[in-house]
Amino acid sequence: MAEKAAQILGVDGVRLYPGLLSPAAQEQMLGEVREVIAAAPFFRPEMPRTGKLMSVEMTNAGPLGWVTDRAGGYRYQETHPGTGAPWPPIPQSLLGLWELVAGYPAPPECCLVNYYGPAAKMGLHQDKDELALDAPVVSVSLGDAALFKVKGPGRSGPTSWSVKLSSGDVVVLAGKARGYYHGIDRIYPGTSTLLPRETFPKGGRINLTLRRVNVPTSC
Repeated sequence: MAEKAAQILGVDGVRLYPGLLSPAAQEQMLGEVREVIAAAPFFRPEMPRTGKLMSVEMTNAGPLGWVTDRAGGYRYQETHPGTGAPWPPIPQSLLGLWELVAGYPAPPECCLVNYYGPAAKMGLHQDKDELALDAPVVSVSLGDAALFKVKGPGRSGPTSWSVKLSSGDVVVLAGKARGYYHGIDRIYPGTSTLLPRETFPKGGRINLTLRRVNVPTSC
């Protein structure tokens, strides 16, 4: 995988690598992700307190997985909430991608896998449940395009930056932007044929988010 020049997008620490993953690399990565999904099936996360179901389905790979439900809230844990089994390992292609773009001296401990159907979205949120807040968040888009926006350090005020992410694009949130609010406003159905219809009848988008959870002891 050859590194392409990043676009610095006017928000501190936000880097976009448009088309970083070739079509062949996307197919390979999707195959590895489908193995993760087979071992750790998608589940529908619940919002804390209200128990409202999110519009995305999710699963994880790595030593730790991010989960949320009404009883326990946002957290990382070592096992799948449905099966009780440990999460499968993070695919090698994603570990290689982290080494390429993260610039961090320790590997990720969690790969959150979100599946967006045609009507799914993700409200503005911060990634702040990790202890290693100096580590970047690396986000990979596979499948249908999506409108991604960054709001800045607070929820209020104008959107700092928005872009239509396509399959194979990679976004890195680092530096000041590591704690910025961000979200997915909408999916553009039918903009990609990457996701096989026998598995994903309505198409949609898979987002892979790599995170370091714990502060490495060597840092």
